[in-house]
Formats: sequence, structure tokens, C-alpha cells
Amino acid sequence: MKKIGVILGIVIVMIGVFIFVNKSYYPHLPIEHLSAKEVIEKLEESDRKVVEIASEDEAIWYITRSENQGISIADEQIKEMIGSKGWIFKEKEGSGLFFEKDGERLVATTQMWTKKYVIVKIQSKFYSANG
Repeated sequence: MKKIGVILGIVIVMIGVFIFVNKSYYPHLPIEHLSAKEVIEKLEESDRKVVEIASEDEAIWYITRSENQGISIADEQIKEMIGSKGWIFKEKEGSGLFFEKDGERLVATTQMWTKKYVIVKIQSKFYSANG
């Protein structure tokens, strides 16, 4: 009976370590081909405040820290990053940040992923103007 308890204890510890190492306790990402562990590692390894994590046909995905100050700090970081490429911030409506440049409109949406991280989706026209 003791052996079963020890084996069960070891299995539970192994599952706990697996979940912690792979960051499985984080919510799912809106980007299918990335894991939470990969995304957090990209941010941790970078010295930038906002880090690109994926690019799709119509959007570019970024991650930033909320620094436990909610979404407002992330909004300011996004405004700064997009503004550095000549886009002018016009307004915030819900989770959307709206910018304009040369008669074009650009939308960036933010989503609190966890209390420490914010996921940002920016239309790909930013990428083409960025490069």
C-alpha cells in the first residue's frame, strides 16, 4: 500500500513539473502554432518592450508586459512603437487603438492574456510600412 502511495506521489510531482516547465497553466493563445512557453521566452530574451511573436497574412502578433498595471501600460507601449513609424494615434475604442497615416487607417487590438502579459494584433499594413 505504501508503494502505491509513493508511486502516485512521484507521478503527481512529475505532472506538476511538466505543467510548470511547459507553462501549460497559461491560457491558450489566439495563435495556433505557438506555445505559451515559446512566446514568453521570446519576450524574456529580448530587450524590447514589445516583441513580435507571429506574422500572418492579415496581421502581426506581438506580446508585451502589463507590469501589473493593466492594459494601459501596454497601450502606451503600442502607441509609442506604432507612432515611431509615422502613424498618428487617433482614438481608443474598446480594445482597439486607431491610427492614421497618409489617409490610411491602422487598427491595433489588445487582449489581456494574463495579468502580466498583453497580446497585441496589428493589421499587416503596419508591417509593410514598417519594413
